[in-house]
Amino acid sequence: MLNDAYEEDKTYEELLAEALMQIPLYSGEWTNRNPSDPGITILENLTAFEALQQSKIHEITPAVVRMLLKLAGFEAGKGRCARMLLSAVGVKREEILLPANQQFRLGDLCYETNRSIRLFPCRLTGVYRVRGGRMQDISYLMDREVRVPACVFGEEPKAGDCLYLTADALPPPGEELIFGIKVADRHNRNPFGERGDSTFAQLRWECYTGQGFVKMHVRDETGGLLGDGEIRMRLPDVPALACQEAPEGMYAIRAVLERADYDVAPRLIQIDGFLFEVWQKETLSACYTFNRVVSASLPGRLLGEGYVTVFCKEEKGASYKKYEPCHTLGEKGRFFEIREDESGLVTWMFDRRKFGYGPIKVKNAIKIVVYQEIMMRRYSLGTVLGYDHQVIRLPKGNIAPESFCIIAERKDERGEAIYDFVRPGRYGDKDLSYDLYENEGFLRIEDAGDYIGARLYVGGFAVTRGAEGNIREGNTLTGAGISPQLTFYNPGPGTGGCSRETPEEVKKRFLMDLKRPFVAVTARDYERLVLETPRLCIRKVRAYMSGNGNLVRIAVMPGTDEAFPGLSDVYRQNIRKQLEERRLLTTRIEILPPVYTPIDVQGTIYVKRQYENSLEQIEETIRKFMDSVHSERNFGETLKFDEIFHEIEALDCVEFVYELSLYPRNSSLARLVEADIVPEENCLCYAGSVRLQMG
Repeated sequence: MLNDAYEEDKTYEELLAEALMQIPLYSGEWTNRNPSDPGITILENLTAFEALQQSKIHEITPAVVRMLLKLAGFEAGKGRCARMLLSAVGVKREEILLPANQQFRLGDLCYETNRSIRLFPCRLTGVYRVRGGRMQDISYLMDREVRVPACVFGEEPKAGDCLYLTADALPPPGEELIFGIKVADRHNRNPFGERGDSTFAQLRWECYTGQGFVKMHVRDETGGLLGDGEIRMRLPDVPALACQEAPEGMYAIRAVLERADYDVAPRLIQIDGFLFEVWQKETLSACYTFNRVVSASLPGRLLGEGYVTVFCKEEKGASYKKYEPCHTLGEKGRFFEIREDESGLVTWMFDRRKFGYGPIKVKNAIKIVVYQEIMMRRYSLGTVLGYDHQVIRLPKGNIAPESFCIIAERKDERGEAIYDFVRPGRYGDKDLSYDLYENEGFLRIEDAGDYIGARLYVGGFAVTRGAEGNIREGNTLTGAGISPQLTFYNPGPGTGGCSRETPEEVKKRFLMDLKRPFVAVTARDYERLVLETPRLCIRKVRAYMSGNGNLVRIAVMPGTDEAFPGLSDVYRQNIRKQLEERRLLTTRIEILPPVYTPIDVQGTIYVKRQYENSLEQIEETIRKFMDSVHSERNFGETLKFDEIFHEIEALDCVEFVYELSLYPRNSSLARLVEADIVPEENCLCYAGSVRLQMG
């Protein structure tokens, strides 16, 4: 039983004495109990074995802890490369091709592209808002040095308002555009969580073409320009044209506000356009895959020191075969020819008719692995021996898991070498199944499958610095092998970089989750859930039980720009959705808007003659103390007469307080109990009229 107390471990002598005492219970014929008796020798050996095992029987090994946590739904979070967006400065007339694994450096940090990217000579030229047919220039949002907020749809956004982005050119049809948005968030909004969230607004993004403005497919991570993030849009299938409606006849992209239920008007402080994404990693061996082709090309600068291995798939669903460069005319076998053009593009050409072998046009037809010299020295990892939990050491630790794979070399039925590219996390019956420990730099084989005796080699291999890649915004990076006239900077910070969770960190997360209630039971549970409602700005919340034990009333005050904010239908719906999943089945919920009532003050106060502006100072103190709307005081908290009395009396300018009275203006929302003000459970107080006489 889990709750049973474990007995203290006994010594070998104690265990042997107990065993000897039990002999008469099982055999009356066993009378020779001297050490020379073979039975005693066997008993001594069994007792020694028990003594050795009892020290381990209660021990929970790290492997057991990991499996128990996995059963509870807690697995170690994998390490991730930091990611950020870059802007290119200096793209003049022609587009520039950035291949996959193109490196950008900032000091000793390296960032890379994950795929090939085309940079076009496009520049964001202006930002404008249009309200009621009137266009207003807010292009200072493009200036990194200026941090003046701009309400892109005005202080009171309405359907039909527009935001225009103009450019001197746009990429060809179908290309993806990425814009970075930074907002002036003064309200501590909770994270949006889901991409494409349209809780408060619906925007229609359009591009001007020969057919007029055409709608684009867009993924908006800003929640309708309410939070920092990126906006990705796909240009229409028809070419963009210069727009006469735009200033100076520039190309135009616009956002049309179709629905405006904003709790806070969007305020932007920066817009950056034509960005591309990079990840913080440094590739030591890269595996490039080519689909449905019989030749493959790579920029020469990616080949480094020239350590390249080439693999082709000759049959659909089969393993790869290794190919070598051809050096002799008329030679037959698995060969390729290699050429390099004037631009430095290297091409591998395969000819089945000429050499007798070649790739077929299938998915992943050709794989080319490029090694740096440091990896080429240690690319051989060892042999799969077939026993459980075999550990294979890797050349380095802090591996980027998404870039990692190994090459397994086996023999087919004809004795020819075949090769498979194996990533971690495959668990088929015949697969080579292994777990990658990227921090420590080793892999552990869980099931060898059909790969017993296979030789393992490094395939894709990149290292990362984890959280160190989450750099601040505004850095200038240099591109490896790119003209120094072309510079790059990051308008936003690097995000997402982290290392794989250690077992201790997983255990800590599990214990914290145990203490975090999922089902709301107490008033504090309801208040916490409301404060954490995604997308919303919540300033105050109070939950309390009504006279009916099954009804929970929750007063909520949004954190918006209004002096006395109410509670919109959008807020009610989102809060109810958050609570419905966690309430007890028999519990009913009522969400209440905040109500406000002024408290009038009058009194007579004697002040010291040498102080000026005493009246203004006293009134300011009273208004600040009485203000439950902007202070830390919550719904329904009592305003104590003695506290405000002492606040006034403690002022340097006050001689003494002769008379002081507090009166709630609305007796249904707050009542006078002796000299204190006691508001209702969903009521917040503030100072009304303050009438003071100076003595």
